[in-house]
Order: sequence, then C-alpha cells, then structure tokens
Amino acid sequence: MRGTRRTRLCLAGVMAASTLIATPAAGAAGRTDGHLTDLVNPFIGSQDEGNTFPGAAVPFGMVQLSPDTGHFSGYDYTQARIRGFSLVHLSGVGCGIGGDLPVLPTTGDVTQTDYTAYATGFAHRDEAASPGYYRVGLASGIRAELTATARTGVQRYTFPATDKANVLLNAAQSLHKSVSSTVEILDDHTVRTAITGHGFCRDTRPYTVYTVTRFSRPFTAYGTWDGKQVTPGSRTGSGGAYVRFDTSKDRTVEATTALSYVDARGAAGNLAAEGGRSFGAVREAARAAWERRLAAIHVQGGTDTLRRTFYSSLYRSFLAPNIGNDTDGRYTGWDRRIHRADGFTYYQNWSLWDTYRTQVQLLALLAPREARDMARSLVAVDEDGGWLPKWGYGPVETNVMSGDPVTPFLTTAYQAGLLKGFEQRAYRALRKNADGVPPAAYPGIGREANADYLAHGFAPYIWDRPLAKMGDSDYHHGASVTLEYALADAMLAQMARGLGHDADAARYAARAQNYRNIFDPSTGFFRARDGSGAFYGSADPAKGTGFHEGTAWQYQWLVPQDVPGMVRLIGGERVANDRLDSFFAYDKLLADPAKTAREGWVHGGAYDYYNATKYNPMNEPDLIAPYTYLATGQPWKTTDVVHAALTLFTDGPTGITGNDDLGTMSAWNVLSSIGLFPIQPGYGTWGLSTPVFDRVDLTLDRRYWPSGRLTITAPGTSAADRYIQSVRTDGRAHGRTYVTNEALRAMRSLAFTVGSRPSEWGTSPEAAQPVLR
Repeated sequence: MRGTRRTRLCLAGVMAASTLIATPAAGAAGRTDGHLTDLVNPFIGSQDEGNTFPGAAVPFGMVQLSPDTGHFSGYDYTQARIRGFSLVHLSGVGCGIGGDLPVLPTTGDVTQTDYTAYATGFAHRDEAASPGYYRVGLASGIRAELTATARTGVQRYTFPATDKANVLLNAAQSLHKSVSSTVEILDDHTVRTAITGHGFCRDTRPYTVYTVTRFSRPFTAYGTWDGKQVTPGSRTGSGGAYVRFDTSKDRTVEATTALSYVDARGAAGNLAAEGGRSFGAVREAARAAWERRLAAIHVQGGTDTLRRTFYSSLYRSFLAPNIGNDTDGRYTGWDRRIHRADGFTYYQNWSLWDTYRTQVQLLALLAPREARDMARSLVAVDEDGGWLPKWGYGPVETNVMSGDPVTPFLTTAYQAGLLKGFEQRAYRALRKNADGVPPAAYPGIGREANADYLAHGFAPYIWDRPLAKMGDSDYHHGASVTLEYALADAMLAQMARGLGHDADAARYAARAQNYRNIFDPSTGFFRARDGSGAFYGSADPAKGTGFHEGTAWQYQWLVPQDVPGMVRLIGGERVANDRLDSFFAYDKLLADPAKTAREGWVHGGAYDYYNATKYNPMNEPDLIAPYTYLATGQPWKTTDVVHAALTLFTDGPTGITGNDDLGTMSAWNVLSSIGLFPIQPGYGTWGLSTPVFDRVDLTLDRRYWPSGRLTITAPGTSAADRYIQSVRTDGRAHGRTYVTNEALRAMRSLAFTVGSRPSEWGTSPEAAQPVLR
C-alpha cells in the first residue's frame, strides 16, 4: 500500500502547480490600522440559514439585543420589516427560540398589538453593526441604536419632533411559543414583565424570563394591552405596554432593560448593578470587551477579506454559552429551584451535539477561565437536576439531537486541565450518564438507547418507536448513535484512566470498539441494525437510514478513537484513501476547489442532509473528515480539502454554510485557518494543516497554558505554496501530523515550512494520531 505513495505525491504536485486554491493568498498586510472589532461583520451568516443575528452582545452575555424580522434566530437579511428589538437570541440555531420582549419605537396612536402588523420597514443602506453595537434607520423616521452589558440591553431611540413618540414593549410575542405573560408599569420611568414560553424544535418544559426596563426620562403617557384591546392609562396587562414621550425639543430616549431567569428581584438587581450608564459609555465598554477578547489572536498576512472572515468567525465563537446567573450569583437550576453559583459563573445554553467538535476546544485554548466555569456549570446541571444535559436551553432540557455529546465536551475540559478540583465530581456525573438512562420522571433522555447498546453492542434503529419524551429519540438514529456512543466511551476511558479508575477505563475502551458492530461487510459501510440485530433498510449508503442529519458516507469517518481500525474494516489504506478521494471529489477539487466546494459538496439547502455521497461542509457529522488523511499517509490532501472548504466562508450575509450552531462552524473556520484542529474531540490531539496566514500569535492564559504564548508561522503560505515541507516545534523537527495538549502547554513556536508540491512530511505510519485504547 505504501509503495504507491511517492507516485501519488508527484502526481498531486504536478496537478497542484497549475491550480489556484481559492483561499486568499497571504500578503504583506499585518495587524489592522484600527481596532480588531473593525474587521468583524455581524451580518455574516444572516442569510441562507446561517441563522446568525447582527445585534448587540458582549462575550458570553446573557442578553443579545437584536432586531427581529421573522426567522429562527430572529433576523433574516432578505426581510425588510423589523418587528422589534428583543433581548435573547442564539447564534446559528435551526429552530425558533428566544426573542423575548421585542421593543419597537413608533409614532402616533397605538392601535395594533400584533408585531407583524405594526412592524416597520428599513433598508440595509441605513443599517450598521459592529461587536456590541447595532444601528438602523426605520421607515418611520426613527433611528434605533442598541448596545449591551452582560445582563442588560441598552436602547437609544432618536425620534422626529412629536408629542406622540412611543416605545412598545410586547411581552406576549417572541420566537418561541408563548404560555403566559404579564406587564406592569411601576412608575413614570419603569416597566416590568414576566414572560413564560417553551419550545425549541419541539415542545419543552415552560421557562420564565423576567425583565425590568428603566427609561432615561419620565414618560408623558402610557397604557397596556390584552389581546387586541389597548387600554390607555392602564398599568397592568397580559400582552404588552406602551410608553409615550414628547420629543418636540429633546428627540432622544434611552432605555436599559435587565434580564433574569430567576425572578423579578434578580432583574432589578441586574439593572442596579449594570445599568445607570449612558448609551455611549455602555457602547464603548462593549467594544473594549470585544477588543480584549479578539486580541487573543493576532494574524499577519492574508487579504482584507480573509482577515474579516477570520475575525468575524472568532467573534461568533465567543457568543455562547451564555451567562445564566444574576449578579448576586443566583440561577434557576434544572430542578426548577433557585441555586447560587459559589466561586464561579454559571452558564447555560448547550448546543452540545455541535460544539463538542470544535468550539469547546477553541474556548479551552483561548478562554480557559470561562471554559472552566462552563464545565462546572454542566456538573451543576447534574447535581441540581439529577442528570447531565443533551441540548439545554436556559434551565430546561430540549432533547434536541442524539448520541452522548456531553461526554466529549467535558472530557475536553478535563484533558485541558480545566476540571482541577472537581474532576471526580465531573467523572461521577459522566459515569452515571454513560452507564444508565434517566428515570421516566426526568425530562431528559440522556443515552436513551443505552440499555440496548450495553446489552448488544449497538443502538438499534427503531423508526416507529413512539417518543418517550419531547425532542429527538436516539432510537430513530441508531446507526449514528452507536458511533456517537462509542466515541464518547473512548474519551471517557481516557479520563477514567487518568483518574485511576482502571477497571472503568478498560470497560469503556472495550465499548469504544462498538462501532464495528454496525459495519456491514457486504456494503463496506456502517449501517443501521434493527431490534433483532438485522441490517435495516436500503443498502445504499447515501440514503441515510438510521443516521442523524447525514449519511453513511458522511459518518464513515466519525471514528477518531481508532482510525486504523476503521481503515482495516473498509479494506485497508488504499481503499480508504480512494473512498476519501471520492468523498471529497478530489480530482475536481484540484482543478477548481472553490467551485467543487460550493457546487459539488453543497448539494442542496442547509437542511438537505440525505441522499448524498459527498462531504457536507454545512453540517456537523463530517466536520472532522478532511483531517482523516492525516492518519492515512496523505496529509497534503488535508490541506487541499481544508483550504477548499475555507472558501465557503465569506464576508457577506451568505458567508456561512449551514447553521452556525452557537459558534461551531465559526470555530471550525478559526481553527482550520491557523492550522490546528481537534482531530480527537474529547481527548487533546490537534491535527496539523497549513495555516492561511504567514503568522499567528496566540496569547494564552498561563494558568492553563504555561507557555503563555504560541506563535504559528508559515512564511509565504499561499494558493500556490500551500504544502507542508516540514514542521518545527520550538526549533526541533516534528514529523508527526499532530501535537498534544501536553506539548502545547510548553510550546512557544510552531513553524511550518511550505512549498508548491507535496512532500514526504507526515506520511510514515508513526506520524498518524494515536489509537485510544
């Protein structure tokens, strides 16, 4: 098999010499002349189901104050009417959630209570956004500006001269399903609401958010509404409220809205702690917070477009998870009781099926203090409510997606040294999750198919099994769930061994081999098995039967714990590389990488998951796949595929392929752009590929990464010169295609030498990532 390698190297080099990879070439430009925040475009991904939002937030803030035009995340760039500016948005989600308390300035009499009726027009030419700030001119002649603190959203409205300048606060409508709402006008400056809603893809337990809004000056009139009935002078209602100002002389009205998931006292406390400053002061503080966060990475080289795309992705990577506790430390736990975060910040909103693959690793590297608190928060979810989450929104489980994503999420934190002091607590929670199933009374499903998986070595596909609880069912995705469980078992085995639980480690390591139990030798692919153990459905691996949002082609490579074992199953290295080449349309990619990526890989819309034999860069299951070549002796092809995939990230509204999923796709872009990618999610193995920048300087927290700084260099990297010739770590030759967390903790320099043709670097069997046993 390896005797053909040099021939392939030469052939690939000849083909590459006349090929232009569409990744922008590195240039002479270095750091920006202004602020790094100037490079961020919050509108990226707001069209074609990237599902991002352009509004104001601070890193990991509880509040994301943003315009709603009517989509999953609230904002769709193709729409031209704004319904209001609401407090809560999740970046990149594929189902409607949040959108609490849409607020809209209007003029004239208040006659409509449905925000689709009183929505106002706007034009993108009179709209702007930057980290922590949003501005738009409305067709009504009003200018709206938004900024934020961690727990408050601050609005500034500039009205025309009128004695009927209104601000509408709609408590009854949002992006989720409304259960109930109340609104109270407390005095001539203050409005309070309580909003209960539920739903994310499917119905969930209800949850309540509490708000209090303080205006910068007294209103001259007010009223509330219930249903369609508007009652001037009323102080209470169930639908919403309006407050009125005379802007004949002073045309500006400012308001600060605080949010709490605990109670009205919590909202008032958050307002007292974080409110009281002018709009301009809050805006500047938000910009400074983002400037500090983005400064964790400085890049040199590349085009302006490439740098804008990169820093915009870095920005989105820091939007979630979100602060969940009030300034007094209180938060609502998953047992619906009030708890207090003692010595840490409590976080919520867990898109774990997505983020365990890329974003958690990026945060562990660049925001380890926050990542540590996020890990502690997950342990608190277990200790408060009795079980670890799968996809958590606020204080509730949604059960969206499948598998066991919380395990690699938390073992990533362990491998990065973020669990010190509570490793055993985290391990106990993970062990319970890995070996059992939540009780019927608990709203979460955990590893729903675990009893069958433990008994038979695979999760059966039972397509007509009724849903036991709201959300998704692992039984409806038995094939992919088996792979996900096995991956999680492999990662938990490494943690168990590190903590001295050797018997557990051996047991989980054996279970990590369960991926073999769904391999069908007759097709050469993984395949769903039914409750009797028989392979089920079509033998066509493109159909996706039993796979969650993907096909057997796309899930083929989700065995990072044992790539050599997977390769042997499908027929050896030659067969594996041929299959990878087919999967990525590699010959076409070399001829026209950007076209192949956009037309060959992206075979439909963001939600077209099935009937495909090609790489799907729009969704999570095969994000790791381009890095498989690092373990099959052809590492140069990883660079070819990764650089082609990077062309799908652009600096316009359509610049993200598929849902961003709370920073998952953005983190993929950031990590792939700097040449470090987590190829064994849940462990601590970073695959190497050619960076797209000449130089990358990472500033690291010495408490977790003792070197304090890592400089990655690839002088002259470009479309023509993109192949790794050699790698040096702190000046020493490095022949492996990966580095470990342990190495990164001490490493200060990672130097790539690049050239126009593939080399022998990384092609030996010893260069590949370790097998996790």
